[in-house]
Amino acid sequence: MRKQYLLITLLALVVQFAQAQFTLDGELRPRAEYRHGFGNLIADDADAGFGISTRARLNAGFKTEAYQFYLSLQDVMVWGENRQILPYDQNNSFAIFQAWAQLNLGSGWSTKLGRQVISYDDQRIFGGLDWAQQGRNHDAALLKYSKGNFLMDVGVAFSQDYSNPTGFQSVGTAYNTTGYFTYKTMQYLYLKQAWDKFSGSLLVLNNGFQDFDGANAPDGVSNLQTLGTHLEYKAGALGFAANAFLQTGKRQGDVDVKGAYLLGLDLSYKVSPKVGLGAGLEIISGNDADAGETGAFFPLYGTNHKFNGFMDYFYVGNHANSVGLFDVHLSANFKLGEKSSLLVKALNFSGEQELPSGEKSLGTEIDLVFSQAFNGYALKLGYSQMFAADGMYELKGITEDAAANGQSWTWAMLVIKPKFLNTAK
Repeated sequence: MRKQYLLITLLALVVQFAQAQFTLDGELRPRAEYRHGFGNLIADDADAGFGISTRARLNAGFKTEAYQFYLSLQDVMVWGENRQILPYDQNNSFAIFQAWAQLNLGSGWSTKLGRQVISYDDQRIFGGLDWAQQGRNHDAALLKYSKGNFLMDVGVAFSQDYSNPTGFQSVGTAYNTTGYFTYKTMQYLYLKQAWDKFSGSLLVLNNGFQDFDGANAPDGVSNLQTLGTHLEYKAGALGFAANAFLQTGKRQGDVDVKGAYLLGLDLSYKVSPKVGLGAGLEIISGNDADAGETGAFFPLYGTNHKFNGFMDYFYVGNHANSVGLFDVHLSANFKLGEKSSLLVKALNFSGEQELPSGEKSLGTEIDLVFSQAFNGYALKLGYSQMFAADGMYELKGITEDAAANGQSWTWAMLVIKPKFLNTAK
């Protein structure tokens, strides 16, 4: 009888597997970096940094008519971080990057629950931050609706960091994890409608941050609201994209946010199948308010490396309550061969507000990225140079005489993404 039950169970699993789609893939991404001014101006008497890191991911997906399941395991390894025959990972970087299920509720409705990447539009406010080896994810629940060219997402999150689940009642709901706009609560509404050549989206976002009193005890929640739109238009060789966002409420530390804004405009034109040009500007408000208030906008959970220069001088763990930014940029993308391309980008930076000295000019950055695809893998090479102006030295707290003459960053990255299994084929 047991054999019959086992046979029936195996047959049921085979039938379910045959009706479902199963995928198994991976990623290996080693990257070497030579840092001589990446993220900040380096002093003349400081040594440049060089290191190699590798991101390894194993991704599994399972899809039926009723639900989808996705699991992504990740480790970020710095070469040499562990001594020989160490029985554990000293960096403790192994993690579940994504673990979510999406349930089909019918008539265009679904819900997505668990650890997931939240990414919209050009990733200005919400993005996967794929450039960073660790990436960005959220523990959240989404209610989703999609019909034709319209979609709606409603997202909620409640973060907790208690270490002893059995003591849940005694620890309450205080959230002690802080930094980088890590939120205790999150609620948002995202709407998008697309037409033939034009699309527009609306984002309404609230983030709640845990506050603490002078004794470092929990003391309420600060709620920051972000409201804005992303617009895109494309007709033939010409493309247009715009961002407009406002922030109000309170940011971390019970700081009032008043009149904070981000405005961006980008134009693209494909001169030929092998040459594409781009031009744009972005204005991000700075802090011009009194003590206890700020007028500075921060783009929160976007892929900030994509904007304002690849050297990450602004809004990448920095520049959170400063003079803001006025960024004017030009770019050209050249297709050099069937599988190769070269990106050239120049960005000029100024403060949206004046520095204490009255200076606003911050400098100019040049970014170069060469990409070459091969059979099943790709190679990317990058070089960036920062030409700092007087305001940049003041902003970063170093004199021009003390800073190194050449502020640069060089990197090389290999990307391998094997597809182990796909039952849909």
